[in-house]
Amino acid sequence: MRGTRKRRTVPTELAALAMGVSEATIRKWASRGKITRYGGPQRAEYDLDELLALARPAVPPPDAYGNQRLKNS
Repeated sequence: MRGTRKRRTVPTELAALAMGVSEATIRKWASRGKITRYGGPQRAEYDLDELLALARPAVPPPDAYGNQRLKNS
């Protein structure tokens, strides 16, 4: 089926490492609905693509002169 992708999940420890935050922060984000928790009761896992999308800034950072950059269409 086209457009379907296999979910790439990582455990809490690797999710925290990928995001540069603590494991407690990953668990907090999941409990608040910011990210989706997968896995069983004893093994939490998180979608790596979802984490990476969260890490990307919605607004590009300013350029070297402090001017706001426009998104490329």
